[in-house]
Amino acid sequence: MSASGFLARLAHGMEVNRHTFKIRKVHDTEAGTMNFEKILMELKKGKTDPSPCYLLYGEEDYLVKDALNKIIAAIIPTGDRDMNLFFMDGESEDIDSLCETILTPPLIPGRKVVALTNTRLFQTRISLPEIVQKIRQYFTSDPNTAVRYFMQFLKITGWNIDDLRDGGWKKISSDNWQKIVEGDSGHDRETWLPEMIDTCISRGADMSDQRGRAERLEDTLKKGIPPGIHLIITAETVDKRKRLFKTISETGIVLNFSHPKGDARQKHALMDMAKDLLAQSGKRLTPEAWIAIGRKTGFNLADSMKALEKLITYAGDKKSIDESDVEEVVGKTKEDTVFDLTGALVAKKLDAALSNLKDLFDQGINHVLILSMIAREIRFLLHAKMFIRSGKLGSIEPNMDYEIFQRSVYPVILQWRGDRGGKGGLDGQHPYVIYNAVRNSYQFSYERLLKFLEDLVDMDIAFKTTAKEPKFMLERFIMDVCR
Repeated sequence: MSASGFLARLAHGMEVNRHTFKIRKVHDTEAGTMNFEKILMELKKGKTDPSPCYLLYGEEDYLVKDALNKIIAAIIPTGDRDMNLFFMDGESEDIDSLCETILTPPLIPGRKVVALTNTRLFQTRISLPEIVQKIRQYFTSDPNTAVRYFMQFLKITGWNIDDLRDGGWKKISSDNWQKIVEGDSGHDRETWLPEMIDTCISRGADMSDQRGRAERLEDTLKKGIPPGIHLIITAETVDKRKRLFKTISETGIVLNFSHPKGDARQKHALMDMAKDLLAQSGKRLTPEAWIAIGRKTGFNLADSMKALEKLITYAGDKKSIDESDVEEVVGKTKEDTVFDLTGALVAKKLDAALSNLKDLFDQGINHVLILSMIAREIRFLLHAKMFIRSGKLGSIEPNMDYEIFQRSVYPVILQWRGDRGGKGGLDGQHPYVIYNAVRNSYQFSYERLLKFLEDLVDMDIAFKTTAKEPKFMLERFIMDVCR
């Protein structure tokens, strides 16, 4: 489904087919795929007994947590959870204590669940490139998370922090790095590695070696978990070659919640989760609100759902959540500033456009990215002008009401897209984006829009071949557009 279909259906509460995540029940001799929702429904209805062990893993942390909570809810009644539900976090996991808890009978009659969350038991060197990428991602924005990943990195590589401190890390050659962290060039390690070493030392991070932990848990699982006791493990990444993974595959159920492949599937997944949450709260979002959320989160599942939860709480008794609510609750991002720049540009608001350009440079946004976003907006205006010039849109006015546009114009544009078999232009965007592009295109002639694109191409070449100041060149372009 296109982004437009995703947002339009969700914003207007239309029914959609539920996207399902595939899981592999490895102890099934046919090793087929099963539907998580089907398993959950069978658990709720008592058609099947809970598995002694579940492993939930994948990059989609929100989905993993949601599945964990749903399985717990299906296994243990609410009133029994204070006594028969035990959590252990991977940050402080004690495998001896975990195994003891698994083998200890429930405190009160009924089922008992032991949940080990965010474990690192399944990580090996094959996980290192992903861990290094996480360190890069968080070492400036979230040092606590970066330290957690860095400790994992050291345990897996076997490098000692005392050997790396005081510049010792420089002794790691590029060849050695690429041999240990296979698949990662390590070209930028000087920007984060010494800082992470100093941070860990200053915080007194516990680097104690806990190798052998997985073997203890593996032995416990092979001997069998007592009836009525269920272990649920969550992890971000796993190495399927580890014996512990194979043991759980044979004795329990493994569920993979990786990123859905492709933008359409990602939006399907978000649509399903958001649809349920909105229905439970009795809320709906306007199309403009969905665009604002997407602009701030990139439709990342975890970020979008967190934003949605905040918005539902903020809305209170209000049934409809609009764009102003999103701006108030979610806050301004770098993407918002880019959006403000392009919005001011097409509206020919020179002072606002120049101010937003300055903000972007102050935030450290690369000038090439700024140029590409401006080019995208100009290209959309040119596409809109082509729609109008084609004569296929019928009687369209610059100030046409959005509802009328959706009923009479947008279907024609969809047909246009179907005829040309394209997906990457303006006609593949949300109808509200198309609506605004069509309206704003009346500010410019077809010839001027073509010239703007030519100017942007020349500017891109100049960025790469001359010593001219990028900010000055972008300012001149903005003044030309807004005149």
